[in-house]
Amino acid sequence: MKLALFDDHRLGAVEQAADGGWVVDVTDALGLPHDPDALTAGWWRALCRDYPLLRERIAAAAASGPRLPLDAVALKAPALNPSKIVACACNYADHVAEMHGVQERTLGGVESWMMNFDVFLKSPSSLSGPADDIVLPEEIVAAGQEIHHESELVIVVGRGGADIPEATALDHVFGYTLGLDITVRSAADRSRRKSYDTFSPLGPFVVTADEIGDPGDFAILLDVNGEKRQDVNTRDLLTPVPAIVSYASRMMTLLPGDLIFTGAPPGVGAIAPGDRLRASLSRVGELALAVRQG
Repeated sequence: MKLALFDDHRLGAVEQAADGGWVVDVTDALGLPHDPDALTAGWWRALCRDYPLLRERIAAAAASGPRLPLDAVALKAPALNPSKIVACACNYADHVAEMHGVQERTLGGVESWMMNFDVFLKSPSSLSGPADDIVLPEEIVAAGQEIHHESELVIVVGRGGADIPEATALDHVFGYTLGLDITVRSAADRSRRKSYDTFSPLGPFVVTADEIGDPGDFAILLDVNGEKRQDVNTRDLLTPVPAIVSYASRMMTLLPGDLIFTGAPPGVGAIAPGDRLRASLSRVGELALAVRQG
């Protein structure tokens, strides 16, 4: 099922079509008190955790409720107050190779420890949605530091857990969405360089894991001002989705609604105020975002 958060953080079931498609408000089908405040909306985490129990009710509401044109609603990031954003580093071989040149240019040398797969944390306050601009910090732009785009498959954690076996890891996934990991290229810690407000655009929808099946076949595309920068398939992930979930859960308990960015594909590059980014994830949707200076 393809789901969206829209307007006053209502939950919608989405059907896309050539004319843009529509959304059906299925919020009341959850049987949970609706809290529109993103900071206290525990119903979202309950949905992520209990979706298998709620699926039939949501589907019935989606089939019978009134349709709203997608272009008549305000889409929000399909996540509410995750306890953490986990992100993967060095998960495509061609990206690892290109980062040698990026680091030579921006750092004056290659940091060998940064060329290995691992996970790190981004601030949840860096989340933004389909209607939000990417805002580049004035002091970073003034200093002439490069700020790069990275387009990624994002996992939305379902029932979560700790020490999750790889063989059953997909049972702990609620769904998948598209995210951009905006990054300042500098010698600072990854979490610092990637946690500015609006540095984690997300959306436009989340597609539930039961509909996706194998997460190893998503196509990711990104262009900047009409120029193609990134074009990759998640089958090229060095550490695939089940292994990512298992690995992260051995270091930190994954909670319902947490997000996991699965790693940047090759083709990362600088963005600047005035740029327009268009990113897409097959079977999920497209983000069209403007870049401006704060």
